[in-house]
Amino acid sequence: MAISTKKVVLWRKEVDNQPGVLARTLAPLAEAGANLQIVMGYRFPGNESRAAIEIFPVSGRKLTSAAGTAGLSASAIPTLVVEGDNRAGLGRAIAGSLADAGINLGFLVAQVIGKRYSAVIGFDTEDDLKKATPLIRKATTAKPAPQRKKVKSKKT
Repeated sequence: MAISTKKVVLWRKEVDNQPGVLARTLAPLAEAGANLQIVMGYRFPGNESRAAIEIFPVSGRKLTSAAGTAGLSASAIPTLVVEGDNRAGLGRAIAGSLADAGINLGFLVAQVIGKRYSAVIGFDTEDDLKKATPLIRKATTAKPAPQRKKVKSKKT
């Protein structure tokens, strides 16, 4: 199973939760030619008037300047992007291996498109990210549990 793990730096900004704030934040980046791979926007539970916007990648002088113009700055949250072939039970395998190692997640956003998955995982500490990377690789390359065959019942 092909898998890639990559440590990334999310650029982040906290905002008032209002219509148009995401579009205004992304505008300088679009004008600078940014080709973003990750855009997350979410409001804070318990304080729905506040939200956060996080993006990746930001590199080079032009995009760094555009991100600054948009009010974004590099986040200190240790973050890993994991991509690979999807299979049933994969999320449980990853979560279980991290839980067994006592690693707490700051956040997790995952999706499946076609037969591939992508996950953005934030950790409490840099040390947790370093410990998690080989565990995630092992969990994603482990042989999946055999699928039970469905038995059709005969009507009599």
